[in-house]
Amino acid sequence: MGRESSMKPPYQILAYLTSDRDRVISGGPLLLYSDDKEALKQMTVDIAKGMKADVVQMTNGDYLVIRL
Repeated sequence: MGRESSMKPPYQILAYLTSDRDRVISGGPLLLYSDDKEALKQMTVDIAKGMKADVVQMTNGDYLVIRL
């Protein structure tokens, strides 16, 4: 059987970082925008280190900071 709908996922999205204004949406996790891709990458690393979390780079160039 599949996972029950009442169960929490095995991860938590802590932050979403993007360089595309069109993908900026409101929601639960921290959302940060920067038009400088190098600054965006450095912010991602700093946030993940501070939160003791992992980073996932998506194929569209955005980053997710997640905790397992």
